[in-house]
Amino acid sequence: MQLIDIGANLTHESFDRDLDAVLERARAAGVVQMLITGASREHSPMALELAQRHPGFLYATAGVHPHHASEYTDECDAEMRALHAHPEVVAVGECGLDYNRDFSPRPAQRKAFERQLQIASENGKPLFLHQRDAHDDFIAMMKNFDGQIGPAVVHCFTAERRELFDYLDRDWYIGITGWLCDERRGAHLRELVKHIPAERLLIETDAPYLLPRTMRPLPKDRRNEPAFLSHIVEELARDRGEEVAVTAANATAATRALFRLPPV
Repeated sequence: MQLIDIGANLTHESFDRDLDAVLERARAAGVVQMLITGASREHSPMALELAQRHPGFLYATAGVHPHHASEYTDECDAEMRALHAHPEVVAVGECGLDYNRDFSPRPAQRKAFERQLQIASENGKPLFLHQRDAHDDFIAMMKNFDGQIGPAVVHCFTAERRELFDYLDRDWYIGITGWLCDERRGAHLRELVKHIPAERLLIETDAPYLLPRTMRPLPKDRRNEPAFLSHIVEELARDRGEEVAVTAANATAATRALFRLPPV
């Protein structure tokens, strides 16, 4: 069984001490490829560097998360464009809107998002999207680029039925994380994931965040890591009424199609 983690924040400081061991555990758990999330001016170049150190196994995204939108200057835009000149960078983002925490002012979020949509419209790479509590503005901004941008994945989907079907109606991919395993916040996803077509369903850990709460035993440090992707797939398959091997194979095929990853 081959698995691909489409979202792992391996440039996070919690992986500094044992990254090689984390990668080995991922391989042992069937993870054959990963996308390292670039979500800021600081971490997008780090994601590329990490991907370059592990060719064929790790790939990168490059973008600025809405939390960091205030840092999106002309110089930042030039830096993002330079990163996207590298073949190891396979998606534009993480980018989008987050009105839940408003760590950056909403006008700054919209401006940074628009500039990254422009990059995607020019280079043809897929989008790695973030949306939280900003659905209507998010859809409106994406509609402004209809016919100009390629495919997209809504990473770490946690929202409700209306949002899901709006995304599926636009043929976007959906990324499911360990949020599915959170009985406090993610119980509604158990039903919703049944409606995601197999060719649009992707899987991710969002490590080190969103440790699946149904894992036993839980790691003492409560850090999520790519090796735990297999647990998410098992839960997802059960909720969809599928064999685990089927869910895994479909997600892997969909991921390679979206990000144009080679087989291994």
